[in-house]
Amino acid sequence: MTQHERPPSARRDELLERAYRYAVEHGLAELSLRPLAAAIGSSPRVLLFLFGSKDELIRALLARARADELAALGRAREAGGHDDFAAAVRATWGWLVDPRHRPMLVLWLQAYARSLSEPDGPWAGFARQTVEDWLGLLAEFQRGADGSSDPALGLALLRGALLDLLATGDAERATAAVERYLDLIGATAG
Repeated sequence: MTQHERPPSARRDELLERAYRYAVEHGLAELSLRPLAAAIGSSPRVLLFLFGSKDELIRALLARARADELAALGRAREAGGHDDFAAAVRATWGWLVDPRHRPMLVLWLQAYARSLSEPDGPWAGFARQTVEDWLGLLAEFQRGADGSSDPALGLALLRGALLDLLATGDAERATAAVERYLDLIGATAG
């Protein structure tokens, strides 16, 4: 029985949430069922029964991570106003730079990188999906803009600044780069 054929299960949902918290704390790169199961109060056998395989569990964890990502983007959309591209980029960056979100962002980066290096594995499509999600958000804001904003450029800036932040921890420099970009597109709009 594949995951799509399995009926919904409260136990599966509960273990998925626990596994997600574990993955945020410990990462997904070297996920092993035995330590995961012990940490979340289960057994490898139960996890395999509920998820079908380790790959299916990873897919479920990535879907859960993507749900968090989409929720964060939705909050950024609300914080940024409805037609203000610069405010959307600033609000999104504000969420990304918040140290409380660092573990989730490291998990996102691991999944993104694995999606590129193992395109046929359980990570398949994760990077492409997140690019499409973020471009979709930024394109919504562009609709009301005057043409000086470019969703692809905004995404490139946010992703580059995020990688810099995760690599160096230098929030001040990364934030300055984001603000400089916003100043440049503001000058173009004026």
